[in-house]
Amino acid sequence: MDKDQIPLYVQFFTEVGILNQLSRTGIESHLPMGITLAHFSVLHHLMRLGDGQTPLHIAKAFQLPKTTMTHTLSVLEKRGLIVMRPNPDDGRSKSVVITDLGRKFRDDAIVASMPFFANFAAQFPPERLKDMLPLLAEMRGFLDKERDT
Repeated sequence: MDKDQIPLYVQFFTEVGILNQLSRTGIESHLPMGITLAHFSVLHHLMRLGDGQTPLHIAKAFQLPKTTMTHTLSVLEKRGLIVMRPNPDDGRSKSVVITDLGRKFRDDAIVASMPFFANFAAQFPPERLKDMLPLLAEMRGFLDKERDT
């Protein structure tokens, strides 16, 4: 890499980081009191990738310490949004299953966030996002692989 290109990459990741912070704040402002984007993200993750993952697997997916994820999962479990069951593959660990209430909560949270999304969509129509998604997905895939090495 040319030394003169480094500021471009620093600026790119700075913008991504700021987008993350601003979108987190925007979405969290529409979630019920006491529920954070971290809680919502775990529910969304389970709905996208399926039930039965261990807390350690989920922690690794979010790049968090297992203790942090255990706390997040305990909040979700206390609210009845997930249940922790013995892992059928390994009796020493648990598996995380999203409940019907958790599925409904996740769907309702997306609906509640519609004002945030609608305001964003007024400035950035779907066509522009569709053009960007393949590149963003490719970048995420690359960084996922790099994380695992």
